[in-house]
Amino acid sequence: MSVRTYRDISRRVSRKIRVGSVFVGGDAPVSVQTMTNTLTTDVAATVAQIRRAQEAGADIVRVSCPDEESTAALKAIISQVEVPIVADIHFHYKRAIEAAEAGAACLRINPGNIGSAERVREVVRAAKDHGCSMRIGVNAGSLEKELLEKYGEPCPEAMVESALSHARILEDNDFTEFKISVKASDAFLAVAAYKALAEACDYPLHLGITEAGGLRGGTVKSAIGIGSMLWAGIGDTIRVSLSAQPEEEVKVGFEILKSLNLRHRGVRVVSCPSCARQGFDVIKTVEVLESRLSHIQTPITLSIIGCVVNGPGEARETDIGLTGGGNLAKEGALNKVYVAGIPDHTINNEAMVDHLVALVEKKAAEIEAIEAARKAKEPATAAE
Repeated sequence: MSVRTYRDISRRVSRKIRVGSVFVGGDAPVSVQTMTNTLTTDVAATVAQIRRAQEAGADIVRVSCPDEESTAALKAIISQVEVPIVADIHFHYKRAIEAAEAGAACLRINPGNIGSAERVREVVRAAKDHGCSMRIGVNAGSLEKELLEKYGEPCPEAMVESALSHARILEDNDFTEFKISVKASDAFLAVAAYKALAEACDYPLHLGITEAGGLRGGTVKSAIGIGSMLWAGIGDTIRVSLSAQPEEEVKVGFEILKSLNLRHRGVRVVSCPSCARQGFDVIKTVEVLESRLSHIQTPITLSIIGCVVNGPGEARETDIGLTGGGNLAKEGALNKVYVAGIPDHTINNEAMVDHLVALVEKKAAEIEAIEAARKAKEPATAAE
């Protein structure tokens, strides 16, 4: 518990599984996923897209494997990237076996949709042989016919029943290295289904509001749906499903986690919406800073406030702060720069962006050096 208990999130206790080098569930950090939209058979394009997603912070990337040509390309793709790859499989059990053999870290599959019990056993055998975990992926838009007939429509009860029935198939085959998702484009439905599933099992949960929409609308819907579940302590890995490039999904995912204090990566900017009191163009300044600081991975907080009304207070809570000041009617009014919450020096409008970028880069380098030194001491300490 922290000194600010109102910020604490008590995460649901779940099993821990491995997706390649990434742990999901248990005490592992909430991981961020995305999915490629290139043709999997186009190895160069797919690898390039995965690398962009990785640079944005993706922990795991999913790749669609609809046919034999795609699973054949998967091995070449996996050999050229660092993040664990999840093979997205629908219906055909042979694609799952081929993906496991190609080196996929996880199979996204619904065991009840791939045929006979023997076929399921073959897939499970391949997963065990090659160290694959699985994700059971239930979607409100593709529920089993019998469940729709039973419940009349997609509903939380139907989605949870579907998920647990698929889980039992894997359990009956002595396989428990899996996570579950129960996605819907209706945020209300998705949240209700996940909450019910969280109470019904202890498997790790993959969160998402599927087919959420475009960059703006989908971001808002996902932040509401995924954010509310994470705030309630539910969820072990997330994918923000947007009609946008994969790296944009990753950025939004991290912003959701950063807002909830669950993950810290890169620069978190605290900025005002701007008004007539601003001593500089806040909107443009923030836009430029976010772009120029996108390469920073070290967690740093930066406040950009246009005037002295809230500026000093916000600056006290951030690593570096900038507050507009001086006589606003006077050209070249000086702005106050705060370091570690304390007023440090002033800077004029023309020089402030370059100056702030340099300060943030310097702070990041200092933090990285301290962390590197700490890690370097760990083996020696252990040996003692």
